[in-house]
Amino acid sequence: MLELDSVIHAPNRLKICAMLSAISELDFQLLKAELDVSDSVLSKHIKALESAGYLIAEKRKTSGRPTTWLKLTAAGRKAFNEHVAALKSIVGEL
Repeated sequence: MLELDSVIHAPNRLKICAMLSAISELDFQLLKAELDVSDSVLSKHIKALESAGYLIAEKRKTSGRPTTWLKLTAAGRKAFNEHVAALKSIVGEL
């Protein structure tokens, strides 16, 4: 049986991984707005994903302003896909 990933399983972290799995990278502020969470809540989830090696946060200047860009690592994409497969095995293919 496939195992759920406890790092990804938290709802906001699952949403973060789902959004990042569809694109190469995403701006912190846009992700915060999409999740409707505070900076501190999003930062906490990002740190958990970074600690697991699933996410990279890069600070860059955009139009002269510091911006944080987020992207999944190869390990993060693999873990997310395996987590989704484990969820599907629990609920069955619809």
